[in-house]
Amino acid sequence: MDNLEHFRQLVKELKAYQYVMNVIGWDSETEAPRGAFGPRADVMGVIGGEIFRRSTSQEYQDVVNALYADIDGLDANTAKEIRRAKKALDKIIKIPEAEFIAYQRLLTLAQPAWEDAKAKNDFPGFQPFLADLVAANRKFVGYYGLPGEPYDIMLDEFEEGMTMADYDKFFAVLKRDLVPFVKKVLAAKRDRKDPFAEAKFPVEKQLKFSQYLLDVMKFDRSRGLLKKSVHPFTWNTSPADVRLTTRYSEDALWGSVFSTIHELGHATYEQQIDPVWDPTLLNSGTTMGIHESQSRMYENIFGRSRPFWEKHLPELKKLFPTQLKGATVDDVVYAANKVEASMIRTEADELTYPLHIMLRYDIERMLFSGKLAVADLPATWNRLMKDYLGITPKNDTEGVLQDVHWSSGLFGYFPTYALGTAYAAQIHRAMKKELDVDAILRSGDMTPINAWLKEKIHKFGGSKSPEQIMDDVTGEPFNPNYYVDYLKAKYTALYLS
Repeated sequence: MDNLEHFRQLVKELKAYQYVMNVIGWDSETEAPRGAFGPRADVMGVIGGEIFRRSTSQEYQDVVNALYADIDGLDANTAKEIRRAKKALDKIIKIPEAEFIAYQRLLTLAQPAWEDAKAKNDFPGFQPFLADLVAANRKFVGYYGLPGEPYDIMLDEFEEGMTMADYDKFFAVLKRDLVPFVKKVLAAKRDRKDPFAEAKFPVEKQLKFSQYLLDVMKFDRSRGLLKKSVHPFTWNTSPADVRLTTRYSEDALWGSVFSTIHELGHATYEQQIDPVWDPTLLNSGTTMGIHESQSRMYENIFGRSRPFWEKHLPELKKLFPTQLKGATVDDVVYAANKVEASMIRTEADELTYPLHIMLRYDIERMLFSGKLAVADLPATWNRLMKDYLGITPKNDTEGVLQDVHWSSGLFGYFPTYALGTAYAAQIHRAMKKELDVDAILRSGDMTPINAWLKEKIHKFGGSKSPEQIMDDVTGEPFNPNYYVDYLKAKYTALYLS
């Protein structure tokens, strides 16, 4: 067996264990009984230990190092895969096995602890778990011995090559060009009917509309499914198994509608990756920034558009005839794009959304620089909400406890939401040069849009970098000014014209 064949066999075995862990994780977040989490944490520790041993075995190290030493002799895609494997290997071998296993157990226990704390407005109940998660990640980054600040290393996990300096430049553009515009729009008065503001929308009918949206977006149900969870997410192991969740509240119809469309953006990306990548480490979206470009494009650019609701409002009215009696497309477009300073990131309008991300970015960098203690998070969160949006949470449930990411150890993920949204604006601009996007949305058949994205982005999996994708799709490097221009044009028409 040559080194590459040997590597493929070891990766296949490693992926089998990761699949088991992922399925247990999916079950934990969707329907596992609460009493199962203690024993489940022990099971996850055992499986995590096996993954660790296989990821750090001398056999695996020898194969990866041998291929890396001969990387110039490999084809471009295999070379990228081996660089990725080498990068991950050089990190994980620095972590003591006992600490890795303990961290997997901690993640399993932190999830229900966060869910309970959120439900009960009990930050002190979650605080020790969060403190342990932050401490463990700080310790792991220290073990790596890599140059740069700890938070830079964590940012790189989700958007390779991005540092605080890069994000600072990106956010500086938004602060300079977008924040004053946001304040101008927030100050504008619009006397328009919002049929969604006071009505109650039964959850069972929202569930039916979410299922309808799966068909609208051409989601392949034979290779995936939708369930509900406390916080929406998408999970996959291959294009043949892609799962998503959404959440429901009778007081917030848009919460389920746009969470479902957002996750369908992620799910469509994963279902459209070429299966040729399945045996490799390149069988998922290339980075979270590009992944979020797809979810945010589906959610905002398509899902909040007039053409989309010209087609789908009648279906919504069938489910909610009393609540939406007399509602027009104008009413729905206004409600779907209503700008207001709000507490919850996932329910924020498209214009104020990046302010929610900047807040989390500020907090994470303070946490990992040692300038902010976990115990001080609620007060700091509330202060920054006041600074950025002029509002203060009534409690921690609508404040610091609202997101699932920290309980999952996903420190460094949040900035990719804003970056991905900016990618989406530039990609959409290129798409409109080749497709009549509005006509496609009015038709109700997303197939041409999905096909365009598959050909340009999705089918390549992780084989292309964000820089390659942006150059190939748009003909130029990433430019955040397209994002600013898109938002200004859209919300000037809605609010200031």
